[in-house]
Amino acid sequence: MYVEAELQPKRNLTLLLYVLYGFAIFSAGVLAVVALIVNYVKRDAMQGTIYASHFTWQIRTVWWYLFWNVIGVLPFVYLFFSFDQPNVFLGTLLTAFIFWGAVATVSWIWIVYRVIRGVIALNDEQPMYAD
Repeated sequence: MYVEAELQPKRNLTLLLYVLYGFAIFSAGVLAVVALIVNYVKRDAMQGTIYASHFTWQIRTVWWYLFWNVIGVLPFVYLFFSFDQPNVFLGTLLTAFIFWGAVATVSWIWIVYRVIRGVIALNDEQPMYAD
């Protein structure tokens, strides 16, 4: 069992990572990569605490965010095949931007939700997943 003095640095690190994830949406994801690396490096040190579930929550947040953003840019790949047909190209370009905008907006809202929900649970000293 951990004593409070041992848990406080773990809690502080978890909060710092939430802050990095929150600001990552304004840094083109660079801060998310930094936070993700820290998550993986420090993950074993969090085992046996509620912060392990927060680390899992943070890691899953990043990978799902990345997945949906990759899906969002896939329509742009089709542009390479329609470049020689101007009408198809312009229609595809417009559709790709609309699709990407919708996916990016939803994924941005989703990551903000995940960060806020995680910080609230951290503040309440609650794990992210029920055992």
